[in-house]
Amino acid sequence: MRYRSTHVTTYVYEAPVSQCLSEAHLIPRTLPSQEVLSSYIVVEPTAVSAEHRIDYFGNHVSLFSILDKHDRLIVISNSVVEIIPAPVHDLPKVPWEEVRTLLSKYPDEAALQAYEFTFDSPFIASSAELVAYGAKSLSPGVPIAEAAIDLSSRIHKDFKYAPEATSIDMPLADVLKLKQGVCQDFAHVMIGVLRSYGLAARYVSGYLRSGTKYQGAEASHAWVSVFIPGYGWLDLDPTNNVIPSDGHITVAWGRDYGDVTPVKGVSLGGGSQTVHVEVRVTPDEPES
Repeated sequence: MRYRSTHVTTYVYEAPVSQCLSEAHLIPRTLPSQEVLSSYIVVEPTAVSAEHRIDYFGNHVSLFSILDKHDRLIVISNSVVEIIPAPVHDLPKVPWEEVRTLLSKYPDEAALQAYEFTFDSPFIASSAELVAYGAKSLSPGVPIAEAAIDLSSRIHKDFKYAPEATSIDMPLADVLKLKQGVCQDFAHVMIGVLRSYGLAARYVSGYLRSGTKYQGAEASHAWVSVFIPGYGWLDLDPTNNVIPSDGHITVAWGRDYGDVTPVKGVSLGGGSQTVHVEVRVTPDEPES
């Protein structure tokens, strides 16, 4: 399936900004199941300099600076992506405890790379509360894939999707108590549970096809990847209780939201600001 994604981020400042330096994770990754046919970013006002790099996790990062005085910043990304979903079947039956032991020994390159996703990160800290919440899914001897799928389903059932209920700086412990939030919160909770059990989980950012019944299609979306030896990384979307397939576009992944923030930066002046984000993902028919 071929899609065109448009992501518009608008900052409106209370007072003029004299200059700003920004960083964006807006260009989708190229993967076995995802081919990026085109991708570009437009910034208004025009940036005086623009650079591109690949970060530690292999994500595309765009950097730009604006030196003209402005009271509004608009960042527009436009991409055309071909999704070729691979069917999920024959998931290994290895118990989650064996996976935890294997990760601590990192016997191969894949396990070594996954091992770094077992540790706490700035937005996600292991806790006894997360262990307690995960106990029902991570019973002794349960295969890791089964446990992770059940955990994703439980978060979808137990947590209410409420865009105004949380902010990105709300402690994870408070999100767990509140049981409300958005996709970033649900992903952080699920990753926190898995890491609290010594398992490897990473945060994935991307987009959902517009017009679907899924929650989170109106802005950038987030889901979770859990590492399974002998299989690789299994994506799970706890917000919508699905295994991502041809309706999900992967942009970037990291330890948590902070590693893959769509747009962030520093500015001089501006005072308070309001931010508006709009995402649109529609089928893109190839030219005949």
